[in-house]
This record gives sequence, structure tokens and C-alpha cells, in this order.
Amino acid sequence: MSHRNAPLTPQGRLLLCRRIEAGTPIAHVAEAMSISRQCASKWWHRYLELGVDGLHDRSSRPRRSPTRTPPATEAKVVRERRRDKIGPDRIAARLDLPASTVYRVLCRHDLNRLRHLDRQTAAPIRRYERSRPGELVHVDVKKLGRIPPGGGHRVRGRPAARPGKPKVGYAYLHTAIDDFSRLAYTEVLTDEKGATAAGFWRRAEAWFRARGVVVERVLSDNGFCYRGRLFNDALAEHGIVHKYCRPYRPQTNGKVERFHRTLLEEWAYVRPYCRESDRTRALAHWLHRYNHHRVHSAIGGPPVGRVTNLPRQHI
Repeated sequence: MSHRNAPLTPQGRLLLCRRIEAGTPIAHVAEAMSISRQCASKWWHRYLELGVDGLHDRSSRPRRSPTRTPPATEAKVVRERRRDKIGPDRIAARLDLPASTVYRVLCRHDLNRLRHLDRQTAAPIRRYERSRPGELVHVDVKKLGRIPPGGGHRVRGRPAARPGKPKVGYAYLHTAIDDFSRLAYTEVLTDEKGATAAGFWRRAEAWFRARGVVVERVLSDNGFCYRGRLFNDALAEHGIVHKYCRPYRPQTNGKVERFHRTLLEEWAYVRPYCRESDRTRALAHWLHRYNHHRVHSAIGGPPVGRVTNLPRQHI
């Protein structure tokens, strides 16, 4: 595949063919474009045969692959994977195949990761994603133990967590994350009551709106704070539709669940904190890095890259 600065991009090849078509000898055009005569002749004859469509790179994949694993063998590998959910080494031992061959077959059928399958039914998990920012926002609450003064067991060791130690309670991470862009807003609050969730949503909605994201729907679990009148009244102020997950189906709200896991790994537990206030202050910096700089593997860039109407002051 040609890079963007190559002398013969598809546009350069078309220019070459236009010059030859105008009557300039192939050797003279090739010399002017710093390529060989053979290369220029190749693209000229492809242009004569296929037109403009023939000036694009062709796939290097061979027309035939005589040594490829037979379809019947591939079917056996897929059946073993779906039935027993075992890895390439064990499947290879059962079918007397190289483990590398089994792994290539699993990759070909998108079965190389067990998380691609439902653990109970072995059915492929259907991933979904909305088509524009604000079409659906996931909300959830994550309960996180507070850090006692002087640090918890990560700083002082396990003996610090002895019986009779004063309890410091929990911090509640309220999060709203956009389904399409993965743009996220999180606050550390004192509880998960309806009034607290409603206040959080008003601030989150204003935060999204300031960044050009108009929220249309909200998806939550069946927690008491989301079932109550206060939270739903806060949604109704802007005509937002409230959707609920099916009971005992956290996969439906999986984007915010996965965000909370990332939040714990890269912010809450990434280093030992000596006090709760230190960890809370670090959240704002981490959120900015997540939204503006951290590459999200599912979208190939930072979340802000998918918000096309972001005002300049938030870029």
C-alpha cells in the first residue's frame, strides 16, 4: 500500500496515465515522475484494461491456498471451542493439530477470546454502539471504600486493617458516559440517594451540553436512586427518555461498567494515597487525560475525537 507522500498514489497514477494519454512517451513520463519505465507501463496497461478502478492497490492475498486447514477440520475446532470453552493447546491435543493452527482458525472465526462468547450459551456476544453523541448516555454508581487518615493497608500494610479500627465509610462514584464517543463525567459523592443522583445528573447534563452533546436517552440499572421520582424529574426537565436495564443483566450497561473498571485500575489503585482528599483531587486530572488524550481501544482514539461539534475552548 502506498503512503501519502509516495510519488504514485492513486491520484499520481491517474496523472501519469493522463500524460501518456495526451501523447507523451511512457519513458519521458516515467523519468519526469522519477519512476522506472516498467512501473509506468504497468499502471498504464491497468488503466487501459480497468479504467480508474485499476489504479488502486490490489490485495496480496493469493487466489488459492492449498495448505489452508480444511473446512471440516475448522468446524471441529469451532465445535470444541463452543462446547467446552477450552484454549488452543487443549483443542490441539484433542484433534492432533498444531496449537498455532488451532489459534489461526479461532481468529478466523472471531473465537480467539472467550469474552467474545456468552459463558452459559456460547452464543456470540452482540456488541452495540449508537450512531451519534448524546443518543444514549449510561449512568451508574460505584461504591469505593474511603481512605483513612494516614493511608490504608496499601500504605501501612495489612496490620493497619485490624479489628476495631474506626470505619471511614464509602465514597460513591457517580458516572455518566456517552455510548458513542465514550466521553465520561464522574463525581465523588457521599451517597447514592435519589436527591444526590438527581443533582449529579443536572450537573452532568450541563457538562455534556457545554461540550456540544445534547442527551436524548439515559440508560441505568434498576437501583433505587434511578427508580425514584427525583431522578426522573431531573431527566424530564430536558425531555430525556429514561431506559432501564433488564434485571441481572449488567452487560446491557457494559460501557459504564467497563469504565468503572478502568477508573479503578488507572486512578483509584494506580498508586497508594495517604488521604481521601488526595485521591479525589487526582480524579479531575485523570478524567481530562481519559477524555482528551488516552486512546480508547474500541474507538481508536480519545473520546473527544468523536465529538465533532466540540467548542474550541474544550479542545
